[in-house]
Amino acid sequence: MEKRRGKSSDRIALKLVFAAVVLSLIAGVAYTKAGSPSRLASADAGTGQWQTIRMRVTAYCPCPKCCGEDAAGITANGHKIQRGDTFVAADRRYAFGTEMVIPGYSNSQPVKVLDRGGAIRGDKLDAFFHTHQAALEWGVQYLDVQVRIN
Repeated sequence: MEKRRGKSSDRIALKLVFAAVVLSLIAGVAYTKAGSPSRLASADAGTGQWQTIRMRVTAYCPCPKCCGEDAAGITANGHKIQRGDTFVAADRRYAFGTEMVIPGYSNSQPVKVLDRGGAIRGDKLDAFFHTHQAALEWGVQYLDVQVRIN
Protein backbone atom coordinates (compact mmCIF):
# COMPACT_ATOMS: atom_id res chain seq x y z
CA MET A 1 0.00 0.00 0.00
CA GLU A 2 2.82 2.43 0.83
CA LYS A 3 4.43 1.86 -2.55
CA ARG A 4 1.29 3.03 -4.33
CA ARG A 5 1.11 6.25 -2.32
CA GLY A 6 4.75 6.94 -3.13
CA LYS A 7 4.23 6.41 -6.85
CA SER A 8 1.07 8.51 -6.82
CA SER A 9 2.71 11.43 -5.05
CA ASP A 10 5.71 11.15 -7.38
CA ARG A 11 3.37 11.32 -10.39
CA ILE A 12 1.61 14.38 -9.01
CA ALA A 13 4.92 16.11 -8.34
CA LEU A 14 6.17 15.22 -11.82
CA LYS A 15 3.00 16.57 -13.40
CA LEU A 16 3.32 19.83 -11.46
CA VAL A 17 6.95 20.24 -12.51
CA PHE A 18 6.06 19.41 -16.11
CA ALA A 19 3.19 21.95 -16.10
CA ALA A 20 5.51 24.65 -14.73
CA VAL A 21 8.11 23.93 -17.41
CA VAL A 22 5.56 23.99 -20.22
CA LEU A 23 4.01 27.23 -18.95
CA SER A 24 7.41 28.90 -18.71
CA LEU A 25 8.25 27.82 -22.24
CA ILE A 26 4.93 29.08 -23.58
CA ALA A 27 5.49 32.37 -21.79
CA GLY A 28 8.70 32.79 -23.77
CA VAL A 29 11.13 32.16 -20.94
CA ALA A 30 13.06 29.55 -22.93
CA TYR A 31 15.41 30.93 -25.54
CA THR A 32 17.63 29.31 -28.13
CA LYS A 33 21.36 29.95 -28.32
CA ALA A 34 20.71 32.80 -30.75
CA GLY A 35 18.53 34.55 -28.19
CA SER A 36 15.28 34.19 -30.11
CA PRO A 37 12.16 32.64 -28.57
CA SER A 38 11.97 28.86 -28.69
CA ARG A 39 9.56 27.14 -31.03
CA LEU A 40 7.13 26.61 -28.15
CA ALA A 41 6.74 30.36 -27.88
CA SER A 42 5.37 30.54 -31.42
CA ALA A 43 1.85 31.50 -32.45
CA ASP A 44 0.58 27.91 -32.22
CA ALA A 45 1.92 27.40 -28.68
CA GLY A 46 -1.58 27.40 -27.21
CA THR A 47 -2.78 24.45 -29.28
CA GLY A 48 -2.46 20.82 -28.28
CA GLN A 49 -1.55 19.25 -25.00
CA TRP A 50 1.66 17.59 -23.88
CA GLN A 51 1.74 13.95 -22.82
CA THR A 52 4.74 12.16 -21.29
CA ILE A 53 5.50 8.74 -22.77
CA ARG A 54 8.34 6.41 -21.78
CA MET A 55 10.21 5.62 -25.02
CA ARG A 56 13.24 3.76 -26.25
CA VAL A 57 15.30 6.42 -28.05
CA THR A 58 18.00 5.15 -30.39
CA ALA A 59 20.44 7.36 -32.28
CA TYR A 60 21.09 7.25 -36.01
CA CYS A 61 22.97 9.24 -38.64
CA PRO A 62 22.79 9.50 -42.46
CA CYS A 63 25.64 7.02 -43.03
CA PRO A 64 25.19 3.75 -44.96
CA LYS A 65 25.48 1.73 -41.71
CA CYS A 66 22.48 3.51 -40.20
CA CYS A 67 20.38 4.27 -43.28
CA GLY A 68 21.51 1.77 -45.91
CA GLU A 69 23.55 2.13 -49.07
CA ASP A 70 20.86 4.13 -50.89
CA ALA A 71 20.60 6.89 -48.26
CA ALA A 72 20.23 10.22 -50.08
CA GLY A 73 19.98 12.64 -47.14
CA ILE A 74 16.22 13.04 -47.53
CA THR A 75 13.77 11.99 -44.81
CA ALA A 76 10.58 10.02 -45.34
CA ASN A 77 8.50 13.21 -45.47
CA GLY A 78 10.80 14.75 -48.11
CA HIS A 79 12.90 16.98 -45.82
CA LYS A 80 16.42 17.47 -47.19
CA ILE A 81 18.79 17.14 -44.23
CA GLN A 82 20.79 20.29 -43.53
CA ARG A 83 23.58 21.20 -41.16
CA GLY A 84 22.27 21.67 -37.61
CA ASP A 85 19.01 19.75 -38.15
CA THR A 86 17.53 17.88 -35.22
CA PHE A 87 14.50 15.66 -35.69
CA VAL A 88 13.24 12.15 -34.99
CA ALA A 89 11.98 9.14 -36.84
CA ALA A 90 8.85 7.71 -35.24
CA ASP A 91 6.08 5.17 -35.63
CA ARG A 92 3.30 6.04 -38.10
CA ARG A 93 0.91 6.79 -35.23
CA TYR A 94 2.83 10.06 -34.86
CA ALA A 95 2.12 12.30 -37.85
CA PHE A 96 4.94 14.13 -39.58
CA GLY A 97 5.43 17.42 -37.77
CA THR A 98 4.44 16.09 -34.34
CA GLU A 99 6.56 17.89 -31.74
CA MET A 100 8.50 16.00 -29.09
CA VAL A 101 10.85 17.03 -26.29
CA ILE A 102 13.56 14.45 -25.62
CA PRO A 103 15.64 15.03 -22.48
CA GLY A 104 19.28 15.61 -23.44
CA TYR A 105 18.64 15.90 -27.18
CA SER A 106 18.57 19.21 -29.08
CA ASN A 107 19.08 21.17 -25.85
CA SER A 108 15.74 19.71 -24.69
CA GLN A 109 13.96 21.91 -27.23
CA PRO A 110 11.00 20.53 -29.22
CA VAL A 111 11.91 18.55 -32.33
CA LYS A 112 9.60 17.32 -35.05
CA VAL A 113 8.88 13.90 -36.47
CA LEU A 114 10.31 14.08 -40.00
CA ASP A 115 11.28 10.47 -40.68
CA ARG A 116 10.17 6.85 -40.41
CA GLY A 117 12.07 3.61 -40.00
CA GLY A 118 11.28 0.00 -40.74
CA ALA A 119 12.10 -1.15 -37.19
CA ILE A 120 10.38 1.75 -35.41
CA ARG A 121 7.18 0.40 -33.89
CA GLY A 122 5.30 1.48 -30.79
CA ASP A 123 7.04 3.60 -28.19
CA LYS A 124 10.37 3.82 -30.02
CA LEU A 125 12.14 6.79 -31.61
CA ASP A 126 15.28 7.27 -33.63
CA ALA A 127 16.97 10.62 -32.90
CA PHE A 128 18.98 12.06 -35.78
CA PHE A 129 22.67 12.92 -35.34
CA HIS A 130 24.98 14.29 -38.04
CA THR A 131 27.87 11.89 -37.38
CA HIS A 132 28.07 8.20 -36.70
CA GLN A 133 30.34 8.89 -33.71
CA ALA A 134 27.74 11.20 -32.12
CA ALA A 135 25.07 8.55 -32.71
CA LEU A 136 27.25 5.89 -31.08
CA GLU A 137 27.86 8.15 -28.07
CA TRP A 138 24.09 8.60 -27.59
CA GLY A 139 23.43 4.89 -28.10
CA VAL A 140 20.09 3.65 -26.79
CA GLN A 141 18.32 5.37 -23.91
CA TYR A 142 14.98 4.86 -22.20
CA LEU A 143 13.52 8.31 -21.56
CA ASP A 144 10.31 10.11 -20.63
CA VAL A 145 9.53 11.93 -23.86
CA GLN A 146 7.02 14.78 -23.99
CA VAL A 147 4.75 14.55 -27.02
CA ARG A 148 2.44 17.32 -28.21
CA ILE A 149 -0.96 15.76 -28.82
CA ASN A 150 -3.26 17.80 -31.07
